[in-house]
Amino acid sequence: MQREEPLNSSFLVVGLGRSGIAAAKLLKSEGHQVIVLEKRDEALFSEISSDLRNKGIDIKFGKALEIENFKPWLNQLKAVVISPGIRWDHPTLNNLRKQKILVQGEMGLAWQRLKHIPWVAITGTNGKTTVTHMLSHVLRNHGLNAPMGGNMGNSASEIAIKNQSSNKKSPEWLIMELSSYQIEAASDISPRIGIWTNLTPDHLERHGTLDAYRKIKRGLLERSDIPIFNGDDPDLIRQRSKLKPGIWTSIKGPSDNGFLVDLWINSQGELIEQGEKLFNINALKIPGEHNLQNLLLVTAAARQIGVPPEMIKKSISSFKGVPHRLEKLGSIEVMNVFNDSKATNYDSAMLGLKTVPSPIVLIAGGQTKKGNASEWLRQIELKACSVVLFGSGAKELADLIKTSHFHGEICYCKNLKQAVDMAIEIGIKQKAISLLLSPACASFDQYPDFEQRGNHFKKLIEPLLTSKHI
Repeated sequence: MQREEPLNSSFLVVGLGRSGIAAAKLLKSEGHQVIVLEKRDEALFSEISSDLRNKGIDIKFGKALEIENFKPWLNQLKAVVISPGIRWDHPTLNNLRKQKILVQGEMGLAWQRLKHIPWVAITGTNGKTTVTHMLSHVLRNHGLNAPMGGNMGNSASEIAIKNQSSNKKSPEWLIMELSSYQIEAASDISPRIGIWTNLTPDHLERHGTLDAYRKIKRGLLERSDIPIFNGDDPDLIRQRSKLKPGIWTSIKGPSDNGFLVDLWINSQGELIEQGEKLFNINALKIPGEHNLQNLLLVTAAARQIGVPPEMIKKSISSFKGVPHRLEKLGSIEVMNVFNDSKATNYDSAMLGLKTVPSPIVLIAGGQTKKGNASEWLRQIELKACSVVLFGSGAKELADLIKTSHFHGEICYCKNLKQAVDMAIEIGIKQKAISLLLSPACASFDQYPDFEQRGNHFKKLIEPLLTSKHI
């Protein structure tokens, strides 16, 4: 159970990532003494360290997550705040807990400041970013103050800082994307509405087993007043009897999976809610079956919030998708170029391959993750003419692809720039219809996050485009 901390108490924040910086600023704004431990060198943080120190925040660089580095403050330390990238079961954190020191995630810290505002919390292996953006777009078009953040965009603590301003109207809803890392470190978050997009093996190098990964996400939905589930996801279907009763959706009809659902799409392409037609799905302009599933989840949440069907339809028709998720950049001769840097695992990358026109020159690679690659390999076999691999996982991915039935060209590169140059040359030669960056890997071997990887791709591609997507 979280405990309230008095003003002027000492908090220690671990890590100068986006969430750590925001957590430190939030705590300092409340009058607490704040110390930040960062294992990397100060030279990497000259600008931000100067800003934080000007605010009275103490920063200690070159300090790894070891109990020795906490000892100067142990007697007066009230709590330690960690970023999502730090394992919740790290031995040093367990040591601190044994000494009765509160350890909490940045998301949990913000929840304590924002829980008076109703939350929509979106989780799942894939799709959660699109659902978050789409729902926020619908609510804002309806005139609601509904900022989004969490695992993307603004951190929860940044939103809490903005909410402190007395001359600003408090948000009516918060639309928050939550990763398994964030949920694990904030077990008291109890949203008004919870959305679970899907579940496939991911982050197993962190959580160990699929059951452990599922349990974390399931906990968030159990604490939600109104849970919403994707009834097309095989894992959720199998687990339905164990899940809290809630709203179920399906693109396959009212009972295609052997059980009734609350929102579905009929054979005429109409979105149906409890037997009542709401609107035609042709209002949605972004492609892919998975985006129809996202549309149903968003509609279910918007209806619970009170948005009328005609407003949902109008908003959906102007929704252009999410940066770095099957983002169409333009074309090079006849080859359409797509930035799918958000595809950081096999299942997400499989959807990219499935959605864009073939033949495809695929650019993939980065820091590999555990998971089932069979469907990804099948889509490569069906739709790719060549694969260009880069980064630390290039050889591992190449070996994996060679075990499948893919007969196209496989090339290796050290970095993304080389991969782009090679992919364009191959694509023009082979008359490919699509050039797709869909890495199927984390970005951390060469980039801080998938966004910077995607932005670098766009910077490399833009001067080469013969026509741009408007």
